[in-house]
Amino acid sequence: MQNNLYLVLTSSYRNDLNPVEIAALAIEGGVDVLQMREKQLSREELITLGRQYRTLCHRTGTIYIVNDNPELAVEVDADGVHMGQEDLKAIGIAEIRDIVGKRMIGVSTHSLEQFRIANEEDLDYIAFGPLFETKTKDYSIGLDEVATVLKEAKKPIVFIGGINLDNIDSVLSLGAQNIALISAIMQAQDIKLQAQLFKRKIYETKI
Repeated sequence: MQNNLYLVLTSSYRNDLNPVEIAALAIEGGVDVLQMREKQLSREELITLGRQYRTLCHRTGTIYIVNDNPELAVEVDADGVHMGQEDLKAIGIAEIRDIVGKRMIGVSTHSLEQFRIANEEDLDYIAFGPLFETKTKDYSIGLDEVATVLKEAKKPIVFIGGINLDNIDSVLSLGAQNIALISAIMQAQDIKLQAQLFKRKIYETKI
C-alpha cells in the first residue's frame, strides 16, 4: 500500500446520493481503497450494501475493506477488515486472522503507544489519527508524532482525521503516503473532482 487514497464510506454523511454512487464517483476520481463503515444498518442491510460495494470494487480493481466485522468481511468477500481499538477489546488479532485468513487486517491507532503495539502485530496496515479535528472523534492528536510513526513503521501507515485540501500538504511534507478521508470527499459538491485533487496532491509529493 503506497500513495493510496483511502475513502471511509459512511452514509450518514450524505443523504442526497446513494452510497454506491458516491463510491463509484470517488473511484473514478482516484480512490484506491474503499471502507464500508456503517454503524446504523441491520445485518441484512450490511450484506446487501456490502455485496454492492464488492461488485463495484472487483470491477474497478479497488481494495475493499469492511469496518469492525471480520465475519461480515468474509461473507461479502471483502479484501479485508478494519478494526478499531474498542473492537479489539472483544476479539484479538489472532482470532481475527483465523476468521479472515489471508485477507487484509487494518487497525486504528490514536497514540504512539497504540501504534507501537500494532506495529508488532500480524496486521497489514495501521491507521493513525485523528490528526485534526473531525466529526467522528471528540479529540485530535496533531502532527507531532507523524515523523516518529513513519520512521518506526514496519507496515504501511494510513493517516486519517480531519484531513482536507487546506492541511494535507502539512501531512504529506512529513513523508506520509497514504491518506484516508471521509467528509472531505463524501460531502464535496463534485466528488470525482475532489478525489482527483487529493490524488494529485499525494502523487505530487511522493517520495
